[in-house]
Amino acid sequence: MSAAELYSHDVEPVAATAPLIVHVIRQFLPNRGGLEDVVANLARQTLKRGYRVRVVTLDSLFTARDKKLPSRETIDGIDVVRIPWSGSTRYPLAPEVFRHLGDADLIHVHAIDFFFDALAWGRLLHRKPMVVTTHGGFFHTTKFAAIKKVWFQTITRVSAMAYKRVIGCSMSDLAQFEKIAPSRSIVIENGADIGKFADRASRAPKRRIVTIGRFSVNKRLDRLIDAVAALRVFNPDWHLDIAGVESDLTRQDLMAQIDRLKLNDAVTIHVGADNDAVGRIIADASIFASASSYEGFGLVALEAMSAGLLPVLNTNEAYRTLGERHKDILLADFADTAAAALALETAFERLQTQGPAVRAALLSDASAYSWDVVAERYIGVYKELIAG
Repeated sequence: MSAAELYSHDVEPVAATAPLIVHVIRQFLPNRGGLEDVVANLARQTLKRGYRVRVVTLDSLFTARDKKLPSRETIDGIDVVRIPWSGSTRYPLAPEVFRHLGDADLIHVHAIDFFFDALAWGRLLHRKPMVVTTHGGFFHTTKFAAIKKVWFQTITRVSAMAYKRVIGCSMSDLAQFEKIAPSRSIVIENGADIGKFADRASRAPKRRIVTIGRFSVNKRLDRLIDAVAALRVFNPDWHLDIAGVESDLTRQDLMAQIDRLKLNDAVTIHVGADNDAVGRIIADASIFASASSYEGFGLVALEAMSAGLLPVLNTNEAYRTLGERHKDILLADFADTAAAALALETAFERLQTQGPAVRAALLSDASAYSWDVVAERYIGVYKELIAG
């Protein structure tokens, strides 16, 4: 099955003379992840509003580098162009991006990587107005922290000068990028696809947890698994479903810990599950948990709320911001296994005693993040810069 078939939606044709927005992102569909979902949803909303959309991305997935994807494909009306690349997955080099910008009315770069720098330093080659959405920058882990800080204050600072708008997807991103682009930094928080898993969670409270996302070191799945081991000491009904795609961690890495803790009947790993499969997992669960040490925004937590799952989240900056806004979210330091386990048990007890009220509040809170609302803010930026 092609990516077009997997992600098909009904799309109205767009006039050939409509303004063209070119999104540039290192990974896109069929890869699955928060960043890919954001760009796909924004692109669909932009098409609905009468624009043409192209996504320029790399021609293979980081998890299957030798398997080349089609060089051109149409997904949901989005013209997807895939280009060759070399180098590291952290900073993939893909100079052919310049070949696909000539007819653009505006270029929208996603994340702070090679594309961000190359299109800035090569702006005299394409001469197009550009915006960038930061998506957390490159501070997802503390690895090479000193080098990252120097890079940010030098290379990133100079590159940012080429962008008309630097769009933080969270207040923490805004605070970070205001340091180097104060007059051009704004915040547009990510939308959530609140229809994808809408109201799917189990209506009967269950000691079943789901976590969704890339198998990345910064997601700290090891700490979440440790918390489940602690919970099982007191109640063997606890179960964790891990759904996502391999990244700098593999299924084998996770299974090594699961085997060591003798949790084979308590933790299930779902690699590459599509939305329908994830929806079925959610339908048998009551709690969403994330032990992530860093999040740019916390998109998946909002999608979990829209499903009626009660989130238990690690105390990183993005999650603390969500917790301050939405009183039903539980926060815990997952570095403290006992505290994390207590928070998960507390979440279950709350669902036992206040289940319908908690669910109604979660669904209501999630509705504020509809892509219809968020896309209008992006469209406002597009209109202003294209007119200018």
